[in-house]
Amino acid sequence: MGDPKKQRKKYDTPRFPWRIDTLQMELKLLGQYGLRNKRELWRHKTMLSKLRSIARSLLGMPMSQRRKLEAQLVSRLQRLGILSKKAVLDEVLDLTLEDILERRLQTLVFRKALAKSVHQARQLITHGHIAIEGKRFSSPSYLVLRDEEPKVAYASTSPLSTSDHPLRESISLTTETPKRRTA
Repeated sequence: MGDPKKQRKKYDTPRFPWRIDTLQMELKLLGQYGLRNKRELWRHKTMLSKLRSIARSLLGMPMSQRRKLEAQLVSRLQRLGILSKKAVLDEVLDLTLEDILERRLQTLVFRKALAKSVHQARQLITHGHIAIEGKRFSSPSYLVLRDEEPKVAYASTSPLSTSDHPLRESISLTTETPKRRTA
């Protein structure tokens, strides 16, 4: 079990960290999803690797043993919103790192236009301006459940909760589509 005071590493580092293609892919994902460092990326990559290895081991089991475990794995991923409602075990093997990164709170705040950029979304979350069902979250890497997704909003005690806040006005101006002139 280990000492509860001692934190354990939750990620595996790349086997060949200095390959140019690995470095470029990691750098692209860091910028696209606003990750703080590569450890965040490696943590989600390790999570994906473990999910895929569980799916591979389930596919090797006899059908009588695998039914219950398969249903648990698929339902967990459906609850997280990583898989669709009608997904099967084979689709777990097709998952990509982007599928998991899209479910992070930071990405969803940006996608819902609560922030101008993913970096600003991270800042709003860490400063306590974002809540899910009225409960503040300060972890940008929190994986939002499918049923929690529509409940992501500004915290009620945050100054951003009022619609006339200057930051919200500037966000709404940038998300609106420009109107075309008609002659």
